[in-house]
Amino acid sequence: MNNWNLLGHEWAVEMLRGQLRRGALSHAYLFTGPAGVGRRTLALRFAQALLCPNPASPGEPCGTCRTCKQIEAMQYADLTVVQAEKEGGILKVEQVREVRQLLSLKPYQSEYRLALFLRFQEANAGAANALLKTLEEAPQHAILLLTADTTEVLLPTIVSRCQVLRLRPLPVETVEAALKERGADEQSARLLAHLSGGRPGAAFRLKSDPEALDFRRQRLDELHKLLSASRVEKFAYAKKLTDRRNEARERFRETLLVWLSYWRDVLVAASGASAPLVNVDRAAEIESLARKLGLETARRLVESADNAIERLKMNVNARLLAEVTLLDWPHGEDLFQRK
Repeated sequence: MNNWNLLGHEWAVEMLRGQLRRGALSHAYLFTGPAGVGRRTLALRFAQALLCPNPASPGEPCGTCRTCKQIEAMQYADLTVVQAEKEGGILKVEQVREVRQLLSLKPYQSEYRLALFLRFQEANAGAANALLKTLEEAPQHAILLLTADTTEVLLPTIVSRCQVLRLRPLPVETVEAALKERGADEQSARLLAHLSGGRPGAAFRLKSDPEALDFRRQRLDELHKLLSASRVEKFAYAKKLTDRRNEARERFRETLLVWLSYWRDVLVAASGASAPLVNVDRAAEIESLARKLGLETARRLVESADNAIERLKMNVNARLLAEVTLLDWPHGEDLFQRK
């Protein structure tokens, strides 16, 4: 498996491969970086390299045996995967305590028991403290693998007990080329590479999920209509967007993420920065809005969307939050009078 069949992150693969060959393993690893950059995939490849019974050479999993396939599917007996019920949810203390009990048992069919904690930034305080105790008391046959957005959102005592691998997005051109190799046409590859921001996992998921692209297009079309909508129309939209409890909250969160991406592009354009846009298919309208809004308004809109995403995690009234967010946007009449 050349580079463990990963796109990019060669330095991380080489470092982990070297530890496996030397037998110099840590008891805990923390893979950080933005969602879709390859944190989980690298952790699973490391697990395969560690547990594969038929390695091509030390540190080189075969990728085809029963063990490797089960690990890829996250269904291997000595691998426990722990995560919040949904992205943006909460990883609870009971989940960590259950893993701690499992790790105390001898491995079922391999040399190690592995626990993979996905998106650990979603852990509540109790879960974080329970993991800290697990790190302090883990038996020698246990190895813990964590993924998170950044180290800053975790307890420093947890970070200090892990070997940290900070993964960065790849050049957009690299992801674009990989998408073309997987059958994407030139226009689609360019759009998906930019939408993913150089995160290969995110790009590949978008390629296989046309509904997600349709959702994004619809939400951005609605954004432009809302800029010239009346207060009553914005309230009606907020009601429609948040009308079904948990399912609606998730839809609202995904909508906010789309809007945040768009407003960040407007901010980039308003600032005159050379950074590439994410929503490259909307470049003309983004440039137009940037000229009309100006830097300070664009910055305020980014902060508004960002704050709304954070507040949605706190069980606030989603409909009220949607109304406040939309009322914070510039109104069309004022917007198009700007020079």
